[in-house]
Amino acid sequence: MIIVERTDPHHPQATALLKQSHALMKSLFPPEDNFYLDIDDLVAPSIHFYAAREGGDILGTGALMIKPDYGEVKSMFVSEAARGKGVAAAILRQIEDTAREEGVSILKLETGNLLHAAHRLYARHGFTNCGVFGDYVTAKSSLFMEKPLT
Repeated sequence: MIIVERTDPHHPQATALLKQSHALMKSLFPPEDNFYLDIDDLVAPSIHFYAAREGGDILGTGALMIKPDYGEVKSMFVSEAARGKGVAAAILRQIEDTAREEGVSILKLETGNLLHAAHRLYARHGFTNCGVFGDYVTAKSSLFMEKPLT
């Protein structure tokens, strides 16, 4: 059974997954198009960081960054061995639940244009394409999405 709970991103298994995610992003996209948060930034008071666990193993991570006008989905990553098992969907549901509890009316995210499985996940959960937002700049390898929360 997959359990999603708030976790310290410095937990060794969470840190290992985040480092895998960062390495993947660096291998796929130019430095100027990488917008991931450093691990130390994920402990900010405005961020809810989650890990999905099965037994004692962390299978995936995700975060909600609370902004004044929206919430942003960050640091979504699932270990290769756990992909296709509903881990990302469970994390995303937790992020949406927390956003609603925090009074967030819309979720936004930036993802890489080559991350097709992520695009499908977000679309299945009601996200649609949108324009650039926040401090982001238009980048040829970025895709921006949003989902109103009702």
